Amino acid sequence: MNISDSIKKMGVGVDKPTLDKGAASKSSDKAASTPTAKASSDNVTLSSASVQLQSLESGLAAGEVFDANKVEEIKAAIARGDFSVDTAKVADGLLQSVKDLIQPTNKG
Repeated sequence: MNISDSIKKMGVGVDKPTLDKGAASKSSDKAASTPTAKASSDNVTLSSASVQLQSLESGLAAGEVFDANKVEEIKAAIARGDFSVDTAKVADGLLQSVKDLIQPTNKG
């Protein structure tokens, strides 16, 4: 099937539009007289998640990601053999993470 044949069968005209030269000059005059720099009154509102993300980003940029003193304490406790892991707490945290991952999210 030829494309131009299908267009003709649909009744869609493929002729070049005729242009009224008077109308064209009027629209170009109007466009030329319209100021290009208009005062904009557009407003942007960020969602609460976006605001929270920006706050976290600025906080991370300002300081360290982790508590270096706490890390040193844990390293020392491991070296001494004093460090103990609360396996129940770790298991609870893992289970909660899995629940969060498999919970369906409602995107509206």
